[in-house]
Amino acid sequence: MHLLYNFSVLLLGFFIRIYSVFSPKAKKWVDGRRNWELSIDSIPKNQKIYWFHCASLGEFDQGLELMFLLKKRSPSTLIVVTFFSPSGMEHYQKRRNCVDYALYLPLDTPRNAKLFMEKLAPDYAIFIKYEFWANFIFAAKKKGVVLLSVSTLLRRNQVYFKFYGGFFRKVLRSFDHFFVQNKETADLLHSIQITNIEITGDTRFDRVLANKQFSLKSMESESQNDRLFNAFLNGEKAIIFGSSWQSEEELLHVLLASGSRRKIIIAPHDIQEVHVQEIVSRLGKKAIRYTKFNDYKEQQVLVLDTIGQLSMAYYYGDIAVVGGGFSGKLHNILEPLAFGLPVIFGPKHSKFPEADQAITNQFAFSVSSTAEFLESIQLISNDIEKMQALSMHFILDNSGASKKISENKLFTF
Repeated sequence: MHLLYNFSVLLLGFFIRIYSVFSPKAKKWVDGRRNWELSIDSIPKNQKIYWFHCASLGEFDQGLELMFLLKKRSPSTLIVVTFFSPSGMEHYQKRRNCVDYALYLPLDTPRNAKLFMEKLAPDYAIFIKYEFWANFIFAAKKKGVVLLSVSTLLRRNQVYFKFYGGFFRKVLRSFDHFFVQNKETADLLHSIQITNIEITGDTRFDRVLANKQFSLKSMESESQNDRLFNAFLNGEKAIIFGSSWQSEEELLHVLLASGSRRKIIIAPHDIQEVHVQEIVSRLGKKAIRYTKFNDYKEQQVLVLDTIGQLSMAYYYGDIAVVGGGFSGKLHNILEPLAFGLPVIFGPKHSKFPEADQAITNQFAFSVSSTAEFLESIQLISNDIEKMQALSMHFILDNSGASKKISENKLFTF
């Protein structure tokens, strides 16, 4: 099975290289991995190293508060982060962070993994949530690196729990400890005889609380962002369409067609000029772009056409419509909940346990049709103060995972 896995990895690399001729994102994936050995050679070898692997930007956010806590405890320890996706490498610096070095994770071949471990020589390898690369994990284990999985979230239909998943179970059994999000994941690991487990919760709760506090603090100086949002809203609260895809953008048009006079702030998931221009053209005189606000004439919809404003925008909202729920790629609903915004999203959210929890606690709504969407807007409006209180308590009650993990005896100096 290991040979088949290695062949599959090589095949993946081959197809991405072919695809890179046509796809700018795939080209970045390929170009970013060229000469990766030189990137590691620039990292000092006489200091302790925490190596965090994050598939993309979402996982980076998930591990960031733990990074801050570990860095605070031992400032001289280096934080090295690897990413699989270009979106992580391109945007992580836009977050307030404590990363010393960041690079792409090389393709998971035995040679790359062995060379990576020899050159980097990390003391800890911390994988965030999922994406367990077998050769890197085996190489780390062989080198005596402390292997930890943080905010682990597994599902029964994954290969680790299939009759043919022996090789992949071996990968998981290489870890020294799992800090899992929920009991379901712990039970799945127990079912394959893994017992080095602690249920600590989802570290994203800590991240969204930290983001909220940072946003509130930054508002004390009344930045240009604050002045712009205040000018647009003029004392009103907005409905925030966060990380919207086409399905959510259609819901925006449904809301406007219903006669709603509510102010709306939309942050598209895709902010390429072609897509933003398409949104603005369809909305016509009702819309104003964030970067064109000097031409504001009391339009109803503000289109955020740059990255970095969404988190602050949630402060100015009272309802959030979060993108990705119609495609199975639901974006972060915890961020608006931290600001007390009840949330609405599409029906495909089975991979996101926080969505089910929010629905059960009656401050989130999953919608499959325009009728359900408009009904949800009305239900929230009728009971908004109660839902706001429930959502903020939900975030507070589930916070603290990063601190629990950082205080574990495995993190010794």
